[in-house]
Amino acid sequence: MLIRLRGGHVVDPATGVDGVADVYFEDGRIVAPPQGREPDEDYDVAGHIVMAGAIDIHSHIAGGNVNSARLLLPEMHRSIRARLDGTPLATAKWSTFETGRLYAQMGFTTVVEPAVAPHHALQSHLELGDVPIIDKGALTVLGNDDFLLAVLRERESETAIADYVAQTVEATGTLGLKCINPGGADAFKQNMRAFGLDEIVPFYGVTSRQIFKSLQKATQTVGIPHPLHLHMNNLGIAGNIDTALATIDAAEGLPMHLAHVQFYAYGLEGKNAFSSAAPALAAKINVNKNITVDVGAVMFGDTVTISSDVLRQFNSLSGAIPKKGVIFDGDANGGGVVPYAYRISNYYNAIQWAAGLELFLLIEDPLQVFFTTDHPNGGPFTTYPELFALLMSAELRAQWMERLPADVLEMTSLPSIKREYTLHEIALMSRAGPARLYGFTDRGRLGEGAVADIAVYKPQKDKAGMFRNAAYVFKDGENVVRDGVVTRYTKGKTLRVRPGYDRAIEKRLDAYYDELYGLSRSIFDVPEAALAGRSVYAEVACRN
Repeated sequence: MLIRLRGGHVVDPATGVDGVADVYFEDGRIVAPPQGREPDEDYDVAGHIVMAGAIDIHSHIAGGNVNSARLLLPEMHRSIRARLDGTPLATAKWSTFETGRLYAQMGFTTVVEPAVAPHHALQSHLELGDVPIIDKGALTVLGNDDFLLAVLRERESETAIADYVAQTVEATGTLGLKCINPGGADAFKQNMRAFGLDEIVPFYGVTSRQIFKSLQKATQTVGIPHPLHLHMNNLGIAGNIDTALATIDAAEGLPMHLAHVQFYAYGLEGKNAFSSAAPALAAKINVNKNITVDVGAVMFGDTVTISSDVLRQFNSLSGAIPKKGVIFDGDANGGGVVPYAYRISNYYNAIQWAAGLELFLLIEDPLQVFFTTDHPNGGPFTTYPELFALLMSAELRAQWMERLPADVLEMTSLPSIKREYTLHEIALMSRAGPARLYGFTDRGRLGEGAVADIAVYKPQKDKAGMFRNAAYVFKDGENVVRDGVVTRYTKGKTLRVRPGYDRAIEKRLDAYYDELYGLSRSIFDVPEAALAGRSVYAEVACRN
């Protein structure tokens, strides 16, 4: 069936279109305007904004930490608590069904879960398969696992590490590699409560710097399109700007993606010894084109922090709101769940909010910075519309700043920044850029051959309202949202890569698992048959 979206203002940086145009699609794909053929369905979208479906590159929507948060906070499941509507666990439906619905109604059609432990991959995939409408992907976590650290301790070849990385990514069915506080989680097991870039992991004799650089090179060697996705050391600690700047230097020009960098943009200025260092971090990113980042912006309200950075989560327990939490020190990274409330009246929270906006506004190239709240750590993904609005209006930011503690404004450059994002820049950051970052050639654009993932918005002065409820959303060419309401539930795909490697690593891993666990390595794999009826794989090509 040939469908036309007629007369809308198309904003598509990938094809260079920014003006009134028609968009045609058929059999789930964008097609060229047909000659001498009328569409079977015609949507008059004159006066509307037409973009490709949005892509969220980093959002915790499945896995062990997410489920632990649900178990920890049953009070957030109760819909009678109306004040919690819109928070990550407002209803039990947030487990899967509501996740897909809420993303779709905002015009998001692809979401990546950024932290899947290899031994929990099957459970994570089963959950992702239950999320309707949107396509999903995931990143595999390595960097605190015994096998890798032992290989580094024995100074084995880069080839051995590359084969291990490729085999693990393929076996877990993901899009690439995440490294979380490299070495820090293992050091935590030895009662270390802080871990810096050049501190040594007990027993293994390697540093955090050595760990992430080895994984960074391996990711490049095996041709995974997405560079190493790094959660740096010292998250959330005053003065951690030094760690962030040193980590960028350590990349030595190789591609690397730094996750939720707002949580690393902290200086030591002022009477509270806590200030925004976002200008210094943004300046560093601007001159290091090999670095991409997502912001992990803080938005005020109740949320829950979930992370495999078990060291950091343990240190955060005293600040839990309400006073409870979960820390599990399992194989490799383990995990932690700590509920939290960001308050506009709180000096530290207000600095965090300002630092996130500074990073968005001071990083010059929208293709280097990506739109996240590190859901749910900085705030739920349902706050994205408000964040879009703040980026597009200096006046709105000024209104919010009037409510901040007075001494906050002395510790941030935000009041002096007048930049306002355009729709073109929003589309770059949330569509074309994420597609390039992950090597997606079939989405994030409205060019011929792309999947017909399309979001249509009705312009209004209230930009948050515009982005919260899309006028239309099409997923694989099917109309799934109309006037902000999901009208059709479809099954999305699971995106993955298949990097090549020397199969000899499998025999070595078989022996390792048999000796260490007395179990077969294969029980941790994700066979495609296990996803039957829930999702299907769609392969993203590796570079080589």
